[in-house]
Amino acid sequence: MDASEIARVFREEYGRAVSVLVRAFGTIDIAEEAVQEAFAVAAQRWPSDGAPPSPAGWIITTARNKAIDRLRREASRVDRHADAAFLAERGEPEETGPVHDDRLRLLFTCCHPALAVPARVALTLRLLGGLTTGEIAHAFLVPEKTMAQRIVRAKGKIRDAGIPYRIPGEADLPERLGAVLAVLYLIFNEGYSASSGDALVREDLCAEAIRLCRVLAELMPAEPEVTGLLALMLLIDARRGARTGADGELVLLADQDRTRWDRELVAEGQELLRACLRRDRPGPYQIQAAINAVHSDARTAAETEWGQILRLYDQLRAFDPSPVVALNRAVAVAEVDGPATALALVDELALDEYYLFHAIRADLLRRLGRTGEAAAAYDTAIARTGNAAERAFLERRRG
Repeated sequence: MDASEIARVFREEYGRAVSVLVRAFGTIDIAEEAVQEAFAVAAQRWPSDGAPPSPAGWIITTARNKAIDRLRREASRVDRHADAAFLAERGEPEETGPVHDDRLRLLFTCCHPALAVPARVALTLRLLGGLTTGEIAHAFLVPEKTMAQRIVRAKGKIRDAGIPYRIPGEADLPERLGAVLAVLYLIFNEGYSASSGDALVREDLCAEAIRLCRVLAELMPAEPEVTGLLALMLLIDARRGARTGADGELVLLADQDRTRWDRELVAEGQELLRACLRRDRPGPYQIQAAINAVHSDARTAAETEWGQILRLYDQLRAFDPSPVVALNRAVAVAEVDGPATALALVDELALDEYYLFHAIRADLLRRLGRTGEAAAAYDTAIARTGNAAERAFLERRRG
């Protein structure tokens, strides 16, 4: 087994192994360090010895032994025999069945509402995704030391506040699941439209968000909003190859070469969406997926069924009456009722710090021939974005 195969096993099995070890030993730090040690041993042995029949089982067993060794070394002489007996009684962790529950428990722990949103994102990528602190810091353009402190503080809060390592009860599940889905979608959006830096897209974050959402969909197949979020991500990600030009410049949806869309992802996303619709339990992620499915059905931008998209946005507002949803709805209004009607709606929104508010407003003003006002709105949008590709696109539009 070469280094690339070991890296693949690491990415696929790291979260599973950590979650099993958290259940076995009750602390994140011990679990994480033991799993890292186990993978270090694998990196030394597997290239020459070959991979074991069950790489995941080998990692879990080796990590468990590493954790036991560490606890025995750290225990006082008086407690050593009692600890050894206790650990022996616990037996080997299961490799099937509860393993899936373990990952789900850890995901809900990482996304607990007592933690700040940036901490939830960092912990999810660290513990379930297996990304290093440096990789997470690079993805969000913060110093590695800052990200390390964020992760340490989050782990400390879980420990000190006694945040439980469990799946919420039925009464709390809808709200808590919403927090988990929000974190996954935030990770995806940061990958698809990076908030800062030179690159418009960070493919590793898109891929990681989709992978984690696939895990969640496997673990919670009866939750249509989970399936809806996965469908939404796939339908959006299908357009990634057409979203930038040869020099990395941003290409708007209306101008994209639709032959470059990934039709396999489109088909999978649409099939997942149809499965959601059969359940007849609509939610915001499913409706957003439906909006993107309408876009994916159009062979050209001119064939887009904007009336259907507007009706879907009206449904979405019933679930999420936020200004951002109203802004996106206004884009559909512009196509159905014209830019003047849409501009009146946009001007009612309090989104001054959001660069897309000013970018959309600038485009509507441009379409109305109000070039001076459009240029001023483009200038404001340019000042509000930290992404170089988006800034360059807005500067070209401003002219």
